[in-house]
Amino acid sequence: MKYIVSLILLMLFTACAPNVDISSEQPGQKQTIGTLSGMIIGGALANDMAGDSKNKGIATVLGAFLGGAVGQNIGAQLDERDRLLAGEAYNTALEFNPTDKAAEWRNPDTGNYGRIVPVTTYRKNGRYCREFTQEIFIGGEKQTGYGRACRQADGSWEIIG
Repeated sequence: MKYIVSLILLMLFTACAPNVDISSEQPGQKQTIGTLSGMIIGGALANDMAGDSKNKGIATVLGAFLGGAVGQNIGAQLDERDRLLAGEAYNTALEFNPTDKAAEWRNPDTGNYGRIVPVTTYRKNGRYCREFTQEIFIGGEKQTGYGRACRQADGSWEIIG
């Protein structure tokens, strides 16, 4: 569950991209984006964690498989409005909130909600970066995670892990 935040964030920011249309007329699109995002993140994390191991290829494939399964589940449960509300909370937390001050979101239609809390701010390669924690409640079940993001020149935030 430690890396679930990266998966959720990738889904949030992918859903906001102009070339991705997620609407109620496209059933299954959320699961597809979640699955693909999970596969990418799961494979990359497993590859990094395997280091120089001779089983690195197997670890990468297993990580992609597990990440895809988790991503599909999250994608199926977070609707478009959930992702928009959560994305706004991430932007507020990372851009404006001081350390330890949460930005919260809640979708009254689905009952899903969450909070993002910046825990530290630092500079890396001339960019402002922030570490943060998150809690997302989907169907009453708590999902927690940790992530890092750095501010881009255009003002957007790039998730770095």
